[in-house]
This record gives sequence, C-alpha cells and structure tokens, in this order.
Amino acid sequence: MKAGFVIATAALLLAGCSEGTGETAEDAAEQVLLDKMAIADLLNRYYEGFGTDNAAAFNDFYTDDAVFDVNGIVANGKKEIEAIYAGLDEDGEAPTNVGTFHMVISNPVIDVDGDTATAKVLWTGIQNKDISAPPTFVEQGREYDKLVKVDGKWLIKHRVVVADSGLPPSMNATYTPRKDFSFDAK
Repeated sequence: MKAGFVIATAALLLAGCSEGTGETAEDAAEQVLLDKMAIADLLNRYYEGFGTDNAAAFNDFYTDDAVFDVNGIVANGKKEIEAIYAGLDEDGEAPTNVGTFHMVISNPVIDVDGDTATAKVLWTGIQNKDISAPPTFVEQGREYDKLVKVDGKWLIKHRVVVADSGLPPSMNATYTPRKDFSFDAK
C-alpha cells in the first residue's frame, strides 16, 4: 500500500512539471497565453501600418530570411518584401490615394509551440473617401503566418496572403484562387 501511495504521489508531482525543467504546466500555459498576446499585438501593429506610405516600416516584423507570398507574388527577404509594398504605393494601387484607409483584422487563430507559432486571420480593407460618405469595403482576404521567436521577440518567418476580393490589377497574372492554405501541406 505504501509503495502505491509513493508512486501515485510521485506521478502527481511529475505531472505538474515540464520534463525536468522545473516549469509547471501552469507556467507553460501562462507562457503560451503571453506568446499569443504578443503575436496578436504584432499582427495588430503590422496592420496599423496600412494606409501609410512607409513601406520600410513593415521590415521590423519579419526575419531577415522571411518569405512573403501575396497572391502568387513571392518575395524572399526584407528588401524584396519592402519592394512589394513600395510598388503598390508607386503604382497607385494602394487604397491610400483618396481619403482614409483602414485595415481590419478578425477571427485570429494562433497556435504556439515553443518558439514557433502559426497564425491565421481574416482581413478587410475599408476606404473612407469623404467624411460625409459611408465607408466602402474595398478588399478582403485571408492571411497565414509562420512565426518564430528570436531573442524573445516574435517575427514573421513566412506569410501567405490570399485575396478573396479587391485584387490589385498588378496581381491578376499571379493570382490563383486558394480555398484554404496550410503550412502543413507543404
């Protein structure tokens, strides 16, 4: 009877720890929540940059070797990613040319696994041309991100953007409809 009690007690104590690290399951769950909050904040700050003309500002959110696939146009590294955003502004395709533009993100699904994570969000672009006019929905789609934690900071390693409406004309040739996307399928 004593041996059974000792084994049961040891099992309960071990169940509360993460594989010899001294970290409890509660600590690990708390860290996951903190990481999810940090990733949600990263995405919110990223989308806050839309409607500005500072294409370089997006670089702060990516790893140096990041991949950005936006409607079939693939950029490798920060310079190429910056060029995509700068090109949209230069071509007059960015919806910031008239009035005020806001990008709204919704339905975030964030999964954290240690120092890696994935995130999926829906995005909707809203144009306000005039203070007396109603807002206009100009684009909508989905985003899929693979993220990594580098020196305690979450960064985007791979981003896939899929438009469901409002596709810029410069992307007509590269766009392929995708019902859904998964990094696991690659």
